[in-house]
Amino acid sequence: MLPPGELKVASDARVGVGSAPPLSGVPPSHWWRTVFFLTPPIAVYTIVLGTVSLLSTIVDRTGDFGHKCARAWAWLILRTTGVTVDVRGLDHVDPRQSYVFASNHQSIYDIPIVFSSLPLQLRIVAKASLGRFPFLGWHLQRTGHLLVDRRNPGAGVLKRMGRLVQGARSLIVFPEGTRSVDGQVGRFKGGSFLLAIDAGLPIVPISIAGSRHVMRKGRLMTCPGHVTLTIHPAVATSGVTREQARELAGRVYEIVRSQVDEPSVRPAGAAETRI
Repeated sequence: MLPPGELKVASDARVGVGSAPPLSGVPPSHWWRTVFFLTPPIAVYTIVLGTVSLLSTIVDRTGDFGHKCARAWAWLILRTTGVTVDVRGLDHVDPRQSYVFASNHQSIYDIPIVFSSLPLQLRIVAKASLGRFPFLGWHLQRTGHLLVDRRNPGAGVLKRMGRLVQGARSLIVFPEGTRSVDGQVGRFKGGSFLLAIDAGLPIVPISIAGSRHVMRKGRLMTCPGHVTLTIHPAVATSGVTREQARELAGRVYEIVRSQVDEPSVRPAGAAETRI
């Protein structure tokens, strides 16, 4: 079940990128809406579709049907919370091809946004603690997603990631390593790009603009909003060495930032505690 957040629009957001209008604050009614009207149906979606997904793994060990359940779950959540997504650049990807999608991370809503927007078999690389969540975590474990202990990832992580991309499955990674508090795109870590280099897979940069206005990190509130998801042309990894992973991460970082509604000045509350 998604933890809610808050809508807060930076008045200095880039013009033409993102979609939320400038607001001085958020009506208190959004908190009540989140707790009493949004949380119950989202819990039902998670339990029902999570159960269907788990049962499907008895006969489908690939997790492909489970991913269809995940896409339905994502679509229902966005519809229920009043979040619309404008997808741009979908013609840059081929559903028959495997990719490593590298996206910025503004909100926990980024996961349903990506799942509902990309018509490919996706698997995420996420922190191991997500596996402890009932239904959601069980789904991730049983349908082939990669849960990694960041404190002790182990030498076999890249091999496990490589197996996931077989059968035209693609990976979605958030190279910042955590959600942004204020909308600024954090530095991309090079480790996420080693798989693409080793496997010769193209990297597709994704820019998500506006999701932080739907649910801000550290806030128990969700708000309706409009999100723009931009799929950029793939970046080839052929001829790129492992030693060039950081350089590759920097190139993808600049592409992603180009279509993200970053505030020009980091707000004073940017260092607030995470949840």
